[in-house]
Amino acid sequence: MSAQDQIRETIEKNDVVLFMKGTKMMPQCGFSSRVAGVLNYMGVEFADVNVLADAEIRQGIKDFSEWPTIPQLYIKGEFVGGCDIVTEMTLSGELDQLFETNGIAYDKDAAEKIRQANA
Repeated sequence: MSAQDQIRETIEKNDVVLFMKGTKMMPQCGFSSRVAGVLNYMGVEFADVNVLADAEIRQGIKDFSEWPTIPQLYIKGEFVGGCDIVTEMTLSGELDQLFETNGIAYDKDAAEKIRQANA
């Protein structure tokens, strides 16, 4: 199976996927840590794909999304963005709306606490 096929299958089989450096329990870069931290804090179930474990996946996800950086968040098969976009969406409440629209369970109180802490 090609890297592109593996990526497509992972995105199709999981409601929320984070392609990241490291894992959700042990991120290996600050940007990946921030996005995984937000998702973990909000109680979102997500699949994590460690791009450091496979060079073909690492480059393949950049080609797949036509986005040059890692991490990359996908919700219900759609590319959402990287660290800056996810951070902005979290603080504006757009990420909450995206979860609600797609039937993704998350902790609304935790999302509000993130916004309060960054106000």
